[in-house]
Amino acid sequence: MAAWPMGWRMFERGGIYLANLNPQKGSEVGKVRPVLVIQSDALNEAAHPTTLIIPLSTHLIDDAWPLRLRITRRERLETDSDLLIDQLRTVDNRRLIADRVAILGAEEMARALSQMCLVLGGDLASGRAGR
Repeated sequence: MAAWPMGWRMFERGGIYLANLNPQKGSEVGKVRPVLVIQSDALNEAAHPTTLIIPLSTHLIDDAWPLRLRITRRERLETDSDLLIDQLRTVDNRRLIADRVAILGAEEMARALSQMCLVLGGDLASGRAGR
């Protein structure tokens, strides 16, 4: 197990946490908002200094597949939200707030990862890159 830096917090894959995404630039989403951690727990447990996330928005848009995935309210996620698949990004762990808001089930994570793969131009089943 890694020697964790002072003040380090572990974030769990599939967990939804609040993150401060300010300052925003151009079309990036900003403000303090929920984000889904999609990074491997192997990196999370190794005290990696950054985390791969997908932001959520309460501005719901129907029929926006594969760019959005609806997440229903649960636990401390008080409002139905859309995962902004096309806003995938890496953030410094200091942007994340440690208390988990909610967690996605395995089926929802699989859908999110499948849509992410489509947006990135890959083929999830074969592992091949697309165009």
